[in-house]
Amino acid sequence: MFEPKRENLVPALQEIQNAEGFISEKAIADLSEYFSISKSQIYSIASFYTQFKFIKPGKHTVKVCRGTACHVKGSGNLLIGLEQRLGIVEGQTTPDGNISLERVACLGACALAPAIVIDDTVYGNLTLAQLEKLLGSLK
Repeated sequence: MFEPKRENLVPALQEIQNAEGFISEKAIADLSEYFSISKSQIYSIASFYTQFKFIKPGKHTVKVCRGTACHVKGSGNLLIGLEQRLGIVEGQTTPDGNISLERVACLGACALAPAIVIDDTVYGNLTLAQLEKLLGSLK
């Protein structure tokens, strides 16, 4: 447990994120009480960092690279195809809680463009047909 000092707030948020996969409203309320900091201050600090999520993630996470190489090679079409197939837009999770869809600036896999990451596995040189097969394996 962290001492209730303001400088320990971010490490506490990281620990919660690692344990639960996101920062819940209850966690914010508990942190507010423990650190004697308002909930709005905690949201302000946590929302500054892109690592913190406030919505429970799906069982699987699909990240679509939108870096320059992937963009040029058609990752925008992959993102649109995913949104249509899943019935959600990037930043959302399917209603069944199975898949979260994210757009990322760069995966560092430019030689594999267009690339996505499903959970912790990178897939490159993708077509919409290949993507459909990958989605089928997530059920």
